[in-house]
Amino acid sequence: MTRTPVIRLQLDDAPAEIWLKLENLQPIGSFKLRGAANAILSADTADLANGVVTTSTGNMAQGVAWAARELGVPATIVVPHNASMSKLAAVERLGGRIERRTWDEWWAAMEAGEVGGVDGYFVHPVRDVPVIAGNGTIGLELVEDLVEFDAVLIPWGGGGLTTGIASAIKALRPGTEIYVCEPENGAPVTDAIANGRVPTKIEYTTSFIDGAGSGALLPEMWAHAEPLVTNAFSISLADAAAGVRLLLERGRIVETGRHDELVEQKGLYFAMWRQQIGERRGVELVGVRRS
Repeated sequence: MTRTPVIRLQLDDAPAEIWLKLENLQPIGSFKLRGAANAILSADTADLANGVVTTSTGNMAQGVAWAARELGVPATIVVPHNASMSKLAAVERLGGRIERRTWDEWWAAMEAGEVGGVDGYFVHPVRDVPVIAGNGTIGLELVEDLVEFDAVLIPWGGGGLTTGIASAIKALRPGTEIYVCEPENGAPVTDAIANGRVPTKIEYTTSFIDGAGSGALLPEMWAHAEPLVTNAFSISLADAAAGVRLLLERGRIVETGRHDELVEQKGLYFAMWRQQIGERRGVELVGVRRS
Protein backbone atom coordinates (compact mmCIF):
# COMPACT_ATOMS: atom_id res chain seq x y z
CA MET A 1 0.00 0.00 0.00
CA THR A 2 0.99 3.60 -0.52
CA ARG A 3 1.01 6.53 1.87
CA THR A 4 -0.60 8.90 -0.59
CA PRO A 5 0.34 12.57 -0.89
CA VAL A 6 -1.85 15.55 -0.07
CA ILE A 7 -1.55 18.25 -2.72
CA ARG A 8 -3.12 21.67 -3.13
CA LEU A 9 -5.46 22.14 -6.08
CA GLN A 10 -4.46 25.47 -7.59
CA LEU A 11 -7.67 27.37 -8.28
CA ASP A 12 -7.36 31.15 -8.35
CA ASP A 13 -11.14 31.60 -8.42
CA ALA A 14 -11.89 29.39 -5.42
CA PRO A 15 -12.90 31.07 -2.12
CA ALA A 16 -10.67 28.75 -0.09
CA GLU A 17 -7.63 26.52 -0.23
CA ILE A 18 -8.52 23.09 -1.55
CA TRP A 19 -6.31 20.10 -0.85
CA LEU A 20 -6.63 16.64 -2.38
CA LYS A 21 -5.51 13.33 -0.92
CA LEU A 22 -4.61 11.27 -3.95
CA GLU A 23 -5.90 7.82 -3.12
CA ASN A 24 -5.95 7.14 -6.86
CA LEU A 25 -2.22 6.47 -6.43
CA GLN A 26 -2.87 3.27 -4.49
CA PRO A 27 -1.86 0.10 -6.38
CA ILE A 28 -5.51 -0.53 -7.31
CA GLY A 29 -6.33 3.16 -7.85
CA SER A 30 -8.59 3.38 -4.81
CA PHE A 31 -8.60 3.84 -1.02
CA LYS A 32 -10.46 0.52 -0.75
CA LEU A 33 -7.14 -1.31 -0.54
CA ARG A 34 -6.62 0.02 2.98
CA GLY A 35 -9.72 -1.57 4.48
CA ALA A 36 -9.57 -4.75 2.40
CA ALA A 37 -5.97 -5.47 3.26
CA ASN A 38 -6.49 -4.72 6.96
CA ALA A 39 -9.51 -7.03 7.14
CA ILE A 40 -7.89 -9.94 5.33
CA LEU A 41 -4.43 -9.67 6.91
CA SER A 42 -5.95 -9.53 10.40
CA ALA A 43 -8.12 -12.63 9.87
CA ASP A 44 -7.16 -16.02 11.32
CA THR A 45 -5.45 -18.28 8.81
CA ALA A 46 -8.08 -20.97 9.38
CA ASP A 47 -10.84 -18.55 8.40
CA LEU A 48 -9.22 -18.04 5.01
CA ALA A 49 -9.08 -21.73 4.14
CA ASN A 50 -11.95 -21.41 1.62
CA GLY A 51 -10.83 -18.05 0.31
CA VAL A 52 -12.45 -14.64 0.71
CA VAL A 53 -15.74 -13.18 -0.52
CA THR A 54 -17.03 -9.63 -0.81
CA THR A 55 -19.82 -7.60 -2.40
CA SER A 56 -18.63 -4.67 -4.44
CA THR A 57 -19.25 -2.41 -7.43
CA GLY A 58 -15.59 -2.76 -8.35
CA ASN A 59 -13.23 -0.90 -6.03
CA MET A 60 -13.50 -3.08 -2.91
CA ALA A 61 -13.46 -6.00 -5.32
CA GLN A 62 -10.00 -5.00 -6.47
CA GLY A 63 -8.82 -4.44 -2.92
CA VAL A 64 -9.97 -7.88 -1.79
CA ALA A 65 -8.58 -9.56 -4.91
CA TRP A 66 -5.23 -7.80 -4.43
CA ALA A 67 -4.93 -8.80 -0.76
CA ALA A 68 -6.08 -12.37 -1.48
CA ARG A 69 -3.49 -12.74 -4.22
CA GLU A 70 -0.78 -11.56 -1.82
CA LEU A 71 -1.77 -14.35 0.58
CA GLY A 72 -2.31 -16.95 -2.13
CA VAL A 73 -6.00 -17.54 -1.39
CA PRO A 74 -8.94 -17.40 -3.84
CA ALA A 75 -11.29 -14.41 -3.97
CA THR A 76 -14.93 -14.39 -5.08
CA ILE A 77 -16.53 -11.05 -5.85
CA VAL A 78 -20.31 -10.58 -6.04
CA VAL A 79 -21.17 -7.54 -8.17
CA PRO A 80 -24.35 -5.74 -9.25
CA HIS A 81 -25.40 -5.52 -12.89
CA ASN A 82 -24.08 -1.96 -13.29
CA ALA A 83 -20.53 -2.68 -12.14
CA SER A 84 -17.85 -1.06 -14.29
CA MET A 85 -16.47 -3.43 -16.90
CA SER A 86 -13.02 -1.86 -16.60
CA LYS A 87 -13.02 -2.49 -12.85
CA LEU A 88 -14.20 -6.07 -13.31
CA ALA A 89 -11.43 -6.65 -15.84
CA ALA A 90 -8.97 -5.40 -13.23
CA VAL A 91 -10.42 -7.84 -10.68
CA GLU A 92 -9.92 -10.72 -13.09
CA ARG A 93 -6.34 -9.65 -13.76
CA LEU A 94 -5.78 -9.88 -10.00
CA GLY A 95 -7.16 -13.42 -10.01
CA GLY A 96 -10.63 -12.73 -8.60
CA ARG A 97 -13.69 -14.73 -9.63
CA ILE A 98 -16.78 -12.66 -10.42
CA GLU A 99 -20.42 -13.55 -9.74
CA ARG A 100 -23.11 -11.17 -10.99
CA ARG A 101 -26.42 -10.37 -9.27
CA THR A 102 -29.29 -7.98 -9.86
CA TRP A 103 -29.02 -4.70 -7.96
CA ASP A 104 -31.71 -5.79 -5.45
CA GLU A 105 -29.99 -9.14 -4.83
CA TRP A 106 -26.65 -7.43 -4.44
CA TRP A 107 -28.01 -4.85 -1.98
CA ALA A 108 -29.72 -7.62 0.00
CA ALA A 109 -26.32 -9.30 0.39
CA MET A 110 -24.87 -5.98 1.54
CA GLU A 111 -27.56 -5.68 4.19
CA ALA A 112 -27.29 -9.32 5.27
CA GLY A 113 -23.50 -9.37 5.39
CA GLU A 114 -23.32 -12.67 3.55
CA VAL A 115 -23.79 -14.19 0.13
CA GLY A 116 -25.89 -17.33 -0.02
CA GLY A 117 -24.30 -20.25 -1.82
CA VAL A 118 -20.80 -18.77 -1.85
CA ASP A 119 -18.20 -20.14 0.55
CA GLY A 120 -15.37 -18.11 2.00
CA TYR A 121 -14.45 -15.52 4.62
CA PHE A 122 -16.83 -12.62 4.01
CA VAL A 123 -15.33 -9.13 4.02
CA HIS A 124 -18.08 -6.55 4.20
CA PRO A 125 -17.10 -3.57 2.02
CA VAL A 126 -18.13 -0.94 4.58
CA ARG A 127 -19.24 -2.12 8.00
CA ASP A 128 -16.54 -4.56 9.21
CA VAL A 129 -14.48 -2.99 11.98
CA PRO A 130 -11.11 -3.81 10.33
CA VAL A 131 -12.34 -2.22 7.10
CA ILE A 132 -13.41 0.96 8.90
CA ALA A 133 -10.10 1.04 10.80
CA GLY A 134 -8.17 0.68 7.55
CA ASN A 135 -10.07 3.62 6.10
CA GLY A 136 -9.31 5.57 9.25
CA THR A 137 -5.60 5.62 8.41
CA ILE A 138 -6.47 8.26 5.81
CA GLY A 139 -7.64 10.54 8.60
CA LEU A 140 -4.49 9.90 10.62
CA GLU A 141 -2.34 10.80 7.62
CA LEU A 142 -4.28 13.99 6.99
CA VAL A 143 -3.71 15.15 10.56
CA GLU A 144 -0.01 14.35 10.28
CA ASP A 145 0.48 15.96 6.86
CA LEU A 146 -1.58 19.16 7.19
CA VAL A 147 -0.91 21.59 10.02
CA GLU A 148 -4.53 22.70 10.10
CA PHE A 149 -7.77 22.35 8.18
CA ASP A 150 -11.34 23.24 8.98
CA ALA A 151 -13.42 20.71 7.08
CA VAL A 152 -13.15 17.37 5.35
CA LEU A 153 -15.41 16.27 2.50
CA ILE A 154 -15.91 12.57 1.89
CA PRO A 155 -17.97 10.62 -0.66
CA TRP A 156 -20.63 8.27 0.69
CA GLY A 157 -21.27 4.88 -0.82
CA GLY A 158 -22.01 2.71 2.21
CA GLY A 159 -20.50 4.82 4.99
CA GLY A 160 -17.30 2.94 5.79
CA LEU A 161 -15.02 5.64 4.44
CA THR A 162 -16.81 8.48 6.20
CA THR A 163 -16.96 6.60 9.49
CA GLY A 164 -13.29 5.64 9.40
CA ILE A 165 -11.90 9.03 8.42
CA ALA A 166 -14.26 11.04 10.60
CA SER A 167 -13.63 8.87 13.67
CA ALA A 168 -9.88 9.37 13.41
CA ILE A 169 -10.05 13.10 12.72
CA LYS A 170 -12.66 13.86 15.38
CA ALA A 171 -10.54 12.05 17.97
CA LEU A 172 -7.51 14.21 17.17
CA ARG A 173 -9.10 17.46 15.95
CA PRO A 174 -12.64 17.49 17.32
CA GLY A 175 -13.47 20.90 15.89
CA THR A 176 -13.14 19.72 12.29
CA GLU A 177 -16.34 19.71 10.27
CA ILE A 178 -17.23 16.61 8.26
CA TYR A 179 -19.27 16.89 5.05
CA VAL A 180 -20.64 14.04 2.96
CA CYS A 181 -20.79 14.37 -0.84
CA GLU A 182 -23.20 12.20 -2.83
CA PRO A 183 -24.33 12.03 -6.46
CA GLU A 184 -27.80 13.39 -7.08
CA ASN A 185 -29.04 10.05 -8.42
CA GLY A 186 -28.73 8.49 -4.96
CA ALA A 187 -28.18 10.77 -1.96
CA PRO A 188 -29.60 9.09 1.17
CA VAL A 189 -27.45 11.06 3.65
CA THR A 190 -28.52 14.39 2.18
CA ASP A 191 -32.13 13.22 2.36
CA ALA A 192 -31.78 11.96 5.94
CA ILE A 193 -30.32 15.25 7.16
CA ALA A 194 -33.13 17.17 5.46
CA ASN A 195 -35.56 14.81 7.22
CA GLY A 196 -34.29 15.61 10.71
CA ARG A 197 -31.46 13.08 10.38
CA VAL A 198 -33.96 10.25 10.04
CA PRO A 199 -33.17 7.95 7.09
CA THR A 200 -35.81 7.12 4.50
CA LYS A 201 -35.64 4.93 1.45
CA ILE A 202 -35.21 7.03 -1.68
CA GLU A 203 -35.24 6.45 -5.40
CA TYR A 204 -31.89 5.38 -6.83
CA THR A 205 -30.91 5.27 -10.47
CA THR A 206 -27.60 4.03 -11.80
CA SER A 207 -25.17 6.36 -13.53
CA PHE A 208 -21.53 6.59 -14.53
CA ILE A 209 -20.77 7.18 -10.84
CA ASP A 210 -20.76 3.58 -9.67
CA GLY A 211 -18.81 3.80 -6.42
CA ALA A 212 -20.89 6.34 -4.50
CA GLY A 213 -24.57 6.89 -3.89
CA SER A 214 -27.37 4.43 -3.08
CA GLY A 215 -31.07 4.23 -2.38
CA ALA A 216 -30.83 3.61 1.36
CA LEU A 217 -28.55 3.80 4.38
CA LEU A 218 -27.27 0.75 6.21
CA PRO A 219 -28.73 1.43 9.69
CA GLU A 220 -25.63 0.48 11.66
CA MET A 221 -23.42 2.66 9.46
CA TRP A 222 -25.64 5.70 9.85
CA ALA A 223 -25.69 5.11 13.61
CA HIS A 224 -21.87 5.31 13.60
CA ALA A 225 -21.58 8.23 11.19
CA GLU A 226 -24.50 10.47 12.16
CA PRO A 227 -22.87 12.03 15.25
CA LEU A 228 -19.74 12.76 13.20
CA VAL A 229 -21.31 14.34 10.11
CA THR A 230 -21.89 18.09 9.96
CA ASN A 231 -23.88 18.17 6.73
CA ALA A 232 -24.19 16.59 3.29
CA PHE A 233 -24.35 17.83 -0.28
CA SER A 234 -25.96 16.30 -3.34
CA ILE A 235 -23.73 16.80 -6.38
CA SER A 236 -25.18 16.93 -9.88
CA LEU A 237 -23.92 14.46 -12.44
CA ALA A 238 -22.96 17.38 -14.66
CA ASP A 239 -20.76 18.84 -11.90
CA ALA A 240 -19.17 15.44 -11.28
CA ALA A 241 -18.43 14.99 -14.97
CA ALA A 242 -16.95 18.49 -15.15
CA GLY A 243 -14.53 17.38 -12.45
CA VAL A 244 -12.69 15.29 -15.01
CA ARG A 245 -11.75 18.42 -16.94
CA LEU A 246 -11.07 20.44 -13.78
CA LEU A 247 -8.61 17.92 -12.37
CA LEU A 248 -6.89 17.43 -15.70
CA GLU A 249 -6.61 21.10 -16.63
CA ARG A 250 -5.83 22.56 -13.22
CA GLY A 251 -4.14 19.69 -11.41
CA ARG A 252 -2.84 17.47 -14.20
CA ILE A 253 -4.61 14.65 -12.39
CA VAL A 254 -6.10 11.98 -14.62
CA GLU A 255 -8.91 10.00 -13.00
CA THR A 256 -9.62 6.95 -15.13
CA GLY A 257 -12.60 4.89 -14.01
CA ARG A 258 -12.69 6.50 -10.57
CA HIS A 259 -15.72 8.70 -11.01
CA ASP A 260 -16.81 8.33 -7.39
CA GLU A 261 -13.69 10.24 -6.34
CA LEU A 262 -14.64 12.96 -8.80
CA VAL A 263 -17.82 13.45 -6.78
CA GLU A 264 -15.83 14.28 -3.65
CA GLN A 265 -13.28 16.47 -5.39
CA LYS A 266 -15.71 18.38 -7.56
CA GLY A 267 -18.27 18.38 -4.78
CA LEU A 268 -15.82 20.15 -2.49
CA TYR A 269 -15.09 22.81 -5.08
CA PHE A 270 -18.72 23.56 -5.90
CA ALA A 271 -19.94 23.41 -2.31
CA MET A 272 -17.33 25.93 -1.25
CA TRP A 273 -17.81 28.04 -4.35
CA ARG A 274 -21.48 28.38 -3.49
CA GLN A 275 -20.39 29.38 0.03
CA GLN A 276 -22.27 26.54 1.63
CA ILE A 277 -19.23 26.01 3.80
CA GLY A 278 -17.61 29.44 3.72
CA GLU A 279 -14.19 30.92 3.11
CA ARG A 280 -11.97 28.21 4.47
CA ARG A 281 -9.37 25.73 3.43
CA GLY A 282 -10.62 22.32 2.53
CA VAL A 283 -9.52 18.84 1.73
CA GLU A 284 -11.10 16.39 -0.73
CA LEU A 285 -11.29 13.33 1.47
CA VAL A 286 -9.56 16.26 2.77
CA GLY A 287 -10.04 19.58 4.48
CA VAL A 288 -10.45 23.31 4.53
CA ARG A 289 -8.23 25.79 6.24
CA ARG A 290 -9.30 29.30 7.12
CA SER A 291 -7.70 32.05 5.07
